[in-house]
Amino acid sequence: MSYKNVEVRKKANVYHDGKVTSRTVITGNGEMKTLGVMLPGLYRFSTEAPEVMELTQGKCRVKLAGEDHWSEYAGGESFNVPGNSHFEIEVAELLDYVCHFG
Repeated sequence: MSYKNVEVRKKANVYHDGKVTSRTVITGNGEMKTLGVMLPGLYRFSTEAPEVMELTQGKCRVKLAGEDHWSEYAGGESFNVPGNSHFEIEVAELLDYVCHFG
């Protein structure tokens, strides 16, 4: 997949001591996305808006807020995170992703 006619914000979003980085992209129709990379590790993220995490490469396990179990995902798959929530993600191998907001 590729995006045409986009605005890219130059400043990187850096989390967890640089182990997670992304760049914000705004599409021609105003949709906000981040394109990022996560190194192996265990991370926790909070959300404001609902998110769809589309994995383009790598493997991870995810536990959404209020759930007791972990779900496994790999490149080519995606998962949804509700707004005003959080999730834990354990990255097994370099994870390349697109986060869709809204």
